[in-house]
Amino acid sequence: MSKEFAIGSKVRVVALPPYVKTAEPMPMLRPPNVIHIGEEGIVLDRRPGGYWGIRFPKGAFLLDSQYIESTDIPPKSDLE
Repeated sequence: MSKEFAIGSKVRVVALPPYVKTAEPMPMLRPPNVIHIGEEGIVLDRRPGGYWGIRFPKGAFLLDSQYIESTDIPPKSDLE
């Protein structure tokens, strides 16, 4: 089951895929070293196949949800 992220939320790279795909009208494959583990980006949109468009400092890339995690802090519960 894939994770869900809100558009505009911040995410962090937790693992690198074998390659990354650019989030352009004509996507291109790039080596995984264009992004780094721990690098943060902003979710742009949801793509078919479980991919997320994410804006990083070096550009926008498509990543599967297994390679990213949310950095947004969930609101505290009033029950605590």
